[in-house]
This record gives sequence, structure tokens and C-alpha cells, in this order.
Amino acid sequence: MNTMSTSEQLKEIVKEKYSQIAEQSKDQNETSCCGATGCSTVDYTVMSDDYSNLKGYVAEADLGLGCGLPTEFALIKEGDTVIDLGSGAGNDCFIARSITGATGKVIGVDFTEKMIQKARTNAEKLNYKNIEFRQGDIENLPVAANVADVVVSNCVLNLVPNKQQAFVETFRVLKKGGHFSVSDIVLVGELPEGLKKSAEMYAGCVAGAIQKEAYLSIIKEAGFANITVQKEKRINLPDEVLRDYLTTNEIKDFHSGTSGIFSVTVYAEKPENCCAPGCCD
Repeated sequence: MNTMSTSEQLKEIVKEKYSQIAEQSKDQNETSCCGATGCSTVDYTVMSDDYSNLKGYVAEADLGLGCGLPTEFALIKEGDTVIDLGSGAGNDCFIARSITGATGKVIGVDFTEKMIQKARTNAEKLNYKNIEFRQGDIENLPVAANVADVVVSNCVLNLVPNKQQAFVETFRVLKKGGHFSVSDIVLVGELPEGLKKSAEMYAGCVAGAIQKEAYLSIIKEAGFANITVQKEKRINLPDEVLRDYLTTNEIKDFHSGTSGIFSVTVYAEKPENCCAPGCCD
């Protein structure tokens, strides 16, 4: 199996899975592993953060799929143009719009047609005229270069097979001096093989996760500067899941060790002056 076919197969799995999730409620998604999988004993909220107290929150747009609150750290200003990568039903877009106001613009990009439809329906109910949802691939964004003041993304880039290309595209669509704030899932340290299998149960959140240092290196290689981890929290997988994959001693070692699965929110800027690809397009 070549790399291209593997990548395309992963994308089809994501599209099928999130098409199912789009038709479920937040409550249904929270009682399965990252949405439309079958692990009903696992509470997905070990990944997610509570949005409900944020200005602009729309309950119908919250499918419980995030692993952070990037808009909380994104330094969005009134009048900004914001792009949300993997916008789902629109939750982060609506929160961003509450900050940019009527003079700003918010563009949500999602791979799944049913998510785009759901987001557009939610936007129409709110009668927002400055939010747009576009179907497209994060590796090839349907957005012109140098458009965005801010890019956000919430627990999505780990799903993208070619993360290098995703960050190159993020760099391209940002204006000079623009920045991103992205929440994602990363790995720290060497994990037991059994735990890696356990992580695969969270296919929408962890299966595509890579080592934290490799993740930060990809961002640097794309040309970004002032890279900062704004928030980090360990994801504690339930023992009832771990027991299927690890021995009792391995579970103890995992809980007491420094390796693990983490949610991180990362900030970085596109320099005002640079020679990186896409900087002067």
C-alpha cells in the first residue's frame, strides 16, 4: 500500500466517521470514544473542555468533539478575519464571531459535507452574515493566501495524514504578522504498545497523534516564529479501557510516569518579514 492510498483511506475513514457524528447529539457523542465509535463505556469528556460559559456559545453547534478552547487563547480582536480548520458544526466559529463582531469575518473549513450543512443551518438560525463555511481539505485549503489575521483549530490536525502540509497551508493563508492558536492531541515519551492500541479506540482524537517535539518541529519548519505552548493537560484514559491492553503493573507505571497522551494548545506567528515558502506570495 503506497503512502497516497494510505492517506486517502484515512481521509475516507474520517469523512465517514464525522458524517455519522454530524447526525448525533452532543450527549450521544460524549458517551462514545470520540463520537461515532462503539466504546460506550468510555466518557469522551476526558478530552473536551466546557464551552458553555463562553460568549457566542451555541449549544446546537457543540458536538463535544474538542480537546481544548483555542478561541480562549487566540488573541482575536474586533474586525479580525478568522479561519477555523475543521469547523464541524460551527462552535468555534460562533465564539470567534462574538469577538470579531459584525466588522470581522469568520471562515470555517471542514472536510465533511454533513458537518458543513449542519454549520450553515446553525449560522442561518443566528442570521449571521459574516460567517462562511467552506467544504475542503486542510492540506489544500479553499482560501486565498494572506487572508487571515488568526487561524484556530480544535482537535482536528491530528486527523490530517500530512501534518507538514497542513501547517504550510496555515502559514500560506495567514497575513504577515498573523498568528494561530491550535488545540490538538500529542504524545509524550515512549508509550507501551498496548497503550497505542488503546489510543486507536479514540480514532477521531488520538490515532493520528504524533510526538509533541515532532509536532512543534513541524510548526517551526513551516516558517512560524514565537512558538508557544499556551496550555497543556494530560489525558487520563480510564482504567477500564487500559485493562484491556495493559497489565496491572503497566497501568501503575503509566499513571506514575511522565509519558502519556496530552492535549496542548499551541500559539505561533507568521513573521512580518521572512523568506519562508508562501510568506511573500
